[in-house]
Amino acid sequence: MTFVVTESCIKCKLTDCVEVCPVDCFHEGPNMLVIDPEECIDCTLCEPECPVEAIYPEDELPEDQQQFLSLNDELSRGWPVITEIKDAPIDADDWHDVKNKLEYLER
Repeated sequence: MTFVVTESCIKCKLTDCVEVCPVDCFHEGPNMLVIDPEECIDCTLCEPECPVEAIYPEDELPEDQQQFLSLNDELSRGWPVITEIKDAPIDADDWHDVKNKLEYLER
């Protein structure tokens, strides 16, 4: 099983989760993070660190977020690994409660 970063991360891209990951499975895109399912060891450390509750265990992924399982896999192959916390985007708070953000995903 793996953990999955979902739509809530888009345009928020808070990086609190990356420093607790013991296997460096997070990858950073222009406006979102993803988890490499091949590297994730299901340690559960990242999930409670996410301020926007964007991380779910694969088997608890909400129905409307299922496409993010394959998106995490696909995007982690091309995006670089991130292991250290970075400053949040300036407008991250503006995007915290926005729904249906998939159209804003930058690849």
